[in-house]
Amino acid sequence: MVEFVKKVNYVWEQRKFSELYARSSEKNDGSIGMDKNITVATMQFKNDVKVSTTEYLKTYYTFNLGDIAFEGHQSKEFRYGRFVENDIGNGIVSHIFAVFRPIREYDLYFWKYAINNETLMQRILSRSTKASTMMHDLVTKDFLNEMFLVPSFDEQRQIGVFLDTLDHLITLHHHEEFCTENVLIYIEINITIQIKEDIMAELESVIEQKLIDQLVYGDSQWTYRADLKTEEDLWNNFRYILEQNNKDRLNGEPLSDTEFEQVKNQLQFSSFYKAGEWLVGENGKVMVHVQRDTERLHLVVMNHEHIAGGSSVYEVINQYRALADEESQTKAQDRRFDVTLMINGLPMIHIELKNKQHSYMDGFWQIKKYIGEGKFTGIFSAVQMFVISNGVDTKYFSAASDTELNPKFISGWLDNENNPVPDYLDFAKSVLRIPEAHEMIARYTVLDEEAKRLILLRPYQIHAIEAIREASKTGKSGFVWHTTGSGKTLTSYKATRNLLMDIPSIDKAIFLIDRKDLDTQTSMAFQAYANNDLVDVDETDNVFDLKKKLKSDDRQMIVTTIQKLQRLITKKLAEGTPEYNKIKSLKIAFVVDECHRAVTPGTKRELERFFANSLWYGFTGTPRFAENPYPQLGDLPRTTEELYGERLHRYTIQNAIHDNAVLGFQVEHNGPKNMDDETDSSMYENETHMLRVLDVILNKSYHKLGFQNGKGKTYEGLLTTSSIQLAQKYYELLKRVKNGETELQIDEKVKQILPDFPKFAITYSVTENEEGSHLNQEKMKESIKDYNEMFGTKLDISQIQSYNANLNKRLARKEPKFQSRSEQLDLVIVVDRLLTGFDAPCMSTLFVDRQPMGPHDLIQAFSRTNRIFDKNKTYGQIVTFQAPKLFKECVDNAVKLYSAGSTEIALLAEWEEIEPAFRKALKALRVSAEKPAEISAMSEKEKVLFVKAFQNFDKLFAQLKSFTQYEDSMLTEYGISEDEYDDYAGHYLNVKEELKAGAEDAQSEMEEQPIDVDYELMAYSNTKIDYEYIINLIQNIVTPDEDVEMTPEERQKQLEEVKQYIDDLRKENPKVADIMSTLVSEIEQDEVKYKGQSILNIVENMKHECIEKVVMDFSITWYVSKDDVMYAATHYRNGEIPNESAIKSTADFTSFKEAQERAIPKFKYYNMMIEELRKTLEEEIKPLLNN
Repeated sequence: MVEFVKKVNYVWEQRKFSELYARSSEKNDGSIGMDKNITVATMQFKNDVKVSTTEYLKTYYTFNLGDIAFEGHQSKEFRYGRFVENDIGNGIVSHIFAVFRPIREYDLYFWKYAINNETLMQRILSRSTKASTMMHDLVTKDFLNEMFLVPSFDEQRQIGVFLDTLDHLITLHHHEEFCTENVLIYIEINITIQIKEDIMAELESVIEQKLIDQLVYGDSQWTYRADLKTEEDLWNNFRYILEQNNKDRLNGEPLSDTEFEQVKNQLQFSSFYKAGEWLVGENGKVMVHVQRDTERLHLVVMNHEHIAGGSSVYEVINQYRALADEESQTKAQDRRFDVTLMINGLPMIHIELKNKQHSYMDGFWQIKKYIGEGKFTGIFSAVQMFVISNGVDTKYFSAASDTELNPKFISGWLDNENNPVPDYLDFAKSVLRIPEAHEMIARYTVLDEEAKRLILLRPYQIHAIEAIREASKTGKSGFVWHTTGSGKTLTSYKATRNLLMDIPSIDKAIFLIDRKDLDTQTSMAFQAYANNDLVDVDETDNVFDLKKKLKSDDRQMIVTTIQKLQRLITKKLAEGTPEYNKIKSLKIAFVVDECHRAVTPGTKRELERFFANSLWYGFTGTPRFAENPYPQLGDLPRTTEELYGERLHRYTIQNAIHDNAVLGFQVEHNGPKNMDDETDSSMYENETHMLRVLDVILNKSYHKLGFQNGKGKTYEGLLTTSSIQLAQKYYELLKRVKNGETELQIDEKVKQILPDFPKFAITYSVTENEEGSHLNQEKMKESIKDYNEMFGTKLDISQIQSYNANLNKRLARKEPKFQSRSEQLDLVIVVDRLLTGFDAPCMSTLFVDRQPMGPHDLIQAFSRTNRIFDKNKTYGQIVTFQAPKLFKECVDNAVKLYSAGSTEIALLAEWEEIEPAFRKALKALRVSAEKPAEISAMSEKEKVLFVKAFQNFDKLFAQLKSFTQYEDSMLTEYGISEDEYDDYAGHYLNVKEELKAGAEDAQSEMEEQPIDVDYELMAYSNTKIDYEYIINLIQNIVTPDEDVEMTPEERQKQLEEVKQYIDDLRKENPKVADIMSTLVSEIEQDEVKYKGQSILNIVENMKHECIEKVVMDFSITWYVSKDDVMYAATHYRNGEIPNESAIKSTADFTSFKEAQERAIPKFKYYNMMIEELRKTLEEEIKPLLNN
């Protein structure tokens, strides 16, 4: 190889393709028969295609030796299609291929490999093709204007001879592919990179190599393993490391093949979550178990105490070949992975790279596709973290199934000051080096047991934990200010857990919560995150277990209530006794969630006096400042900083919104205007006012509650009042409204989506319920009875905490069963419960019928609504119904206090600003495209301007719709209809795909007029039954939670519900409904057939098979080219058949005529055939392509 490179002249010339090739349109004159028909896919003569006349043969192009043809199907190997060279001899080829003929001296074998190489051709084709549904179309003039680095003819021959010799010497296909590509990559990078670097963006291969260099060299500890390319290679490598790290346990005897099969079986994880459970290990040691004769061997796979040393081995691989599973029900092909990081031989972090001309999101969709195809199985089923990058934007996310992956949960990296770190090499330095990469897996991955998913901490959470670690080393206390909704409870839990791992001098780590939080989600979150930790948060006053744990010599984390701890030290320990002295002398690290209210200054001082050796770390989203201090009580501290010490880390609502960690707020103040006294309660505590509130909730919150998403995908709301009595009145009034006993009626528009709307409940906190009167108790019994009837539960007033816990889970929708409409709530009426410490991402709206609260309580309550959920939930919605002026002032002050003095980022503009901005955006849209029909004929520049105008219009339209003032009838005044918006949206989606394809003209225009290529429509209403929603329901049936046994009755109930949804879907899309019905029937008959497989991928494959059958049937019936009809099917837009003339020119009327009993004239044949094709495309194909 070295000698070969030495012979090559290093200076190559840039040539336009127009200097090398010319487009050839030479048709077969009939002298070349079908025996010389060349199939482009395999470059072979193929004479088994049936052609009835020589006239049909005359439509074929001549395809001579040395000619090249473009084949537009995209694949993993060829993103924009590919060129192939004719190296087998003169022949003919179908007219659907673009043929080019060389016009200057060339070497056949050099161009055979060069023109077909993705590394050399990808950028060229990205700028000279246009995307359609399943393939790319070549733009001839753009291609011929592209530049290519060309060696001299002598150099071409040297390289061509070398590659051709190599081609004949290597017989195994994957070796051929590997060696050929790497020779060309070597030439590309080492010979031409200096010439090309100034004129084109970095190739993915260059980005990949630079990343590997960053990981391998310098202060990192990764070792590059170029020899590991197949699953067999990885298993052998893992086996070697396992044996080396367990020589003593194996008594020096290597594992037999049978024993290693036992190991492999244990590492075939059914989900990434299951792999995560295993990786938790036992006391930090991750084990596998092998039965050797009568002895059971416990082998250590990974030791998390050996981070950056000890038995840990860190390796990086690239271009791993993931082969298709022949036994899978899904159609898949072989894939190549970019870069994978392995710890002790197991893939832990997988990285997909794109070049700078593509969005990093392409990597996300690629990973989602590969997961659906079953590529992350076997040894790759242990992966915990994915990284995607295009060089300039880098993100990471936790591993999940293809149906669970959500773009909303992708995170970028931030430094300690919350500044973004987007560059891939800087990201690698910060996150992927050792020890950081190992810590991401061992310390900063959390298992959510309730949702059965992995959670990777975000950067600000990690920085906070590390700040606490550093403070504890020097004996300092402090607090962390992380805005509500950013995962503060999870951060505080992990901080508590890690303190014991990091600081040997700490005897116990105690997480303190307030007793009134027991029936909120906080305690459930600990149960979900704790795994093997000891959690003591029951509501009793029994402190025996707590005392026992404190006396124990075990270093353990304890979760308990402030009230229990107070009771223990004040009433259950006798001063001077051995247990008193032992507990009092403990060095304890206390971590307090919601520290602005959970531990009062007086209680904290009392605990500090007893535990003199304690450290205190508070977590809050709403600290107490001088502007909102604790009440003055002697010399007690009045601010959070005075109480806990210096702030260790800050992450404000501004930071979180900027990073897409939480949403901003849209606030509407709908209280009565022009009141002399806005605090007059008599204006609000009457049925007239309450019915007005319910009218807004039921009839004017269509978009706030997500009705545009369709059945099963709507959101939830909270209605908060000032007292239990008022909450109960609302509950009773709402029952009357739903039963039709009031003048207030629920709109038909709402009922069409959810006939059972609203499904509602009421809840109090434990303390509120205890304080209630006998009448309150009786009313609560009635409410629980209603709840039981609605959901088939068996709860009663004596189980109030169980009722509240069930309601919490139902609102959170983490468990698969609660994703079903039959198990969902729409509205919950509360007083104070659920306004703090509760996390339900599908909660979108807080309706506030009470006077304004204090700044910290206000932000806490608002933050129930601004969790990230799906693509259509873009902000948290707040509607107030009392004291509008006072409420606006309080909201502005609270947001300023917790947003570094500004409201601009956290609060969206109000109706008075959005409505005129919408009118202006509509005018701008009309200027760019007065009517949707004009868009197709626009120039590239005009299309870019249209996309920019439509994105702005769509964003404002979505905001406008979400206000309670908005009514559909207003569109008439504005001069646009929903149907016209849909037409604009359809053209917008087509144009965006064209621009994303990367043609050079479009790229230059997009640089002058930047548009968001990843923007998703916000105002689009999809009230049809959601395709992916049904897919998820089916997935939950075929791959249920392994830890929960599903009875046959429960399984059948789920199947019946899916069938109901499919029946609803059939009204909109009978074709897809039929496919799903077939699949569900198969699942009913064989419950293990699709277990563990991607239902989304299976259904997509079934749809494509249907399309192929429809195309084949039409081609046979009408005697037309199958390739032409398939092209029409995949490019059909807005009722236009793009290749109508080509289909007519290749149609075989003679054969059609011979097959008919009654002949029809030729002109009628063409008209009938095209009309039937249009009908077939509209009725048979289009429903299968549009979900």
